[in-house]
Amino acid sequence: MNSKILTSLSYGMFAIGTKGEKMPNACIVNTVMQITSKPLTIAVSVNHNNYTNECIKKNGEFTVSVFSEKTSGAVIGALGFTSGRDNDKLANVKHEIISGDMPIIQENICCWFKCKVISSVETSTHTVFIGELTDGSESITGTPMTYKFYHEVIKGKAPKNAPTYVEETKQSAEKYVCKICKYEYNDPNVPFEELPDDWVCPICGVSKSEFVKEETPQETAPQTAETSKYICEICKYEYDDPNVPFEELPDDWVCPICGASKSEFVKE
Repeated sequence: MNSKILTSLSYGMFAIGTKGEKMPNACIVNTVMQITSKPLTIAVSVNHNNYTNECIKKNGEFTVSVFSEKTSGAVIGALGFTSGRDNDKLANVKHEIISGDMPIIQENICCWFKCKVISSVETSTHTVFIGELTDGSESITGTPMTYKFYHEVIKGKAPKNAPTYVEETKQSAEKYVCKICKYEYNDPNVPFEELPDDWVCPICGVSKSEFVKEETPQETAPQTAETSKYICEICKYEYDDPNVPFEELPDDWVCPICGASKSEFVKE
């Protein structure tokens, strides 16, 4: 059986908010579905390794922020690829704290709702929480972001903790990398050269001119020195520009993804 048949199922992009031990916390999930209408209940799947899983079990409630197609990929990066156990994942994400010290995201979301846990089911890797809605938005704004939109338009990747994670296979398409945020464009169906002139990076919004072609191993010229890589401790953005060493960046330079200062970067 080919497990890729499950990609025919529909998914969305959501932020699950919880009360954390030290600060409010949130993570990204793609599996939220309505179970019943009377009472209004939903199911949310959260990986056992996620700090959010622990917080929901401890507090018995959570929020769901439904992302729209206008929600920035940087928000997904900040909430989806680092742990909230020791990091303030919401430091550079607009949000509001509601009753229960839980956050709802305010970054072009469609709507939000608050739930109390009424049941749960354990699987080998995830907990499926059944939540009854206790509060929420009065209306829906914009178009909800689907998982397909996230992958095909924003070109996002699934963390290994996601229930839909599939190990990547090598593609033959040429890869172009944004010099600002390191977003990679390698759509085998639409070559980079054929993108319209007004196309912009879906993560940071820069023009096509800010992208450089990534050379294949066969094309790579011998290097005299290895480029040092520095990683943002907040959002895990990697800086390894061979033309501008990290040490030569100005003191007021900040992470293009989460806005953290140079002091938040560590050398790999």
